[in-house]
Amino acid sequence: MLPSATNISTGVDGVARQASTALPKQLREHEVLLKITHSGLCHTDLEYLHRGVPLGHEGVGVVAAIGSEVTTLAVGDRAGSGYMNNTCGHCQYCLTGEEVWCYERNVYGESPAISGTFGNYLIGNESFLFKIPEAMESQHAAPMQCAGATVYNALVSNIKSGDRIGIIGIGGLGHLAIQFANKLGAETIVFSTTAGKQAEARSLGASEFYLLDKPEELAKPITMLLLTGAKHPDWSKSLFVGVVLMKVENRFMNDKVIARRGLILTMSIPPEMIELPGLPMCFYGYRVQHSFASSRHAQCDMLDFAARHGIKPLVEIFDMSEVGFSEATEKLRSGKVRYRAVLAAKD
Repeated sequence: MLPSATNISTGVDGVARQASTALPKQLREHEVLLKITHSGLCHTDLEYLHRGVPLGHEGVGVVAAIGSEVTTLAVGDRAGSGYMNNTCGHCQYCLTGEEVWCYERNVYGESPAISGTFGNYLIGNESFLFKIPEAMESQHAAPMQCAGATVYNALVSNIKSGDRIGIIGIGGLGHLAIQFANKLGAETIVFSTTAGKQAEARSLGASEFYLLDKPEELAKPITMLLLTGAKHPDWSKSLFVGVVLMKVENRFMNDKVIARRGLILTMSIPPEMIELPGLPMCFYGYRVQHSFASSRHAQCDMLDFAARHGIKPLVEIFDMSEVGFSEATEKLRSGKVRYRAVLAAKD
């Protein structure tokens, strides 16, 4: 018999409030009931505190019940739920492994949901729940459902043999990007505003380390740049005479730092507009794109790859309660979480 209700956390006037909501009496054929044990807290959750939606999208738990046609999970399995919850399954995007762009997608905060991952239970479609490898602890698996999957997807979708991957920031996304880039075999170059983070960056897998305001010290240009924090470099300081490039004052948008035809990948959304100088984009053939959520294939691959290579987030644990959520939120807003906040259920 299914539980009759679950507690969910919803944003009310910028604060997470717990309330009880009824669960259906019976699961549909391909639905799975997940008893949540851990849920990561992401900056996206903070954005949704004013939207009145069920909160949480980095959840891990134990399968408590399954629908009559479920074949990929069994009661007692550990599984994770991420940013995307469902798609149509038959459009051009779904049929080519790019279901994240489906026009009928159900993603966190964009579509109605009974509950998020900050609660007792979650009902999900088996195709969008991911079995957790035995070698991965649940507290580490939770942030991998969004942060880990997004970073991994961005890398494996674009990485080539011999690439030099530049990563700006050693935070919630950056510290995972360093580990994945290193284990994928790329030269991993880290830029930071803090010289004191060099030892940590190298322990995570960085092969080179530079201060953000001294990229000209690079021995060789990078071929891909991942922007993992909210703050982007100032791209605007380029000097041209007529249409001829005479000198580049910008420390990043030049071919001594980013190789010609280099790719710039934004992993987060800055609060202000992104302005890019047109002539370096044209003369050097730079490409800029944003990395959204991961495909299901990449998410499954990521979990297996991370478990085999010992990749895991650095986490801080908080209670899965209103008080715990408030404490984690305050610390995340102040930039003091190192590096992923995880809420853990008491039972």
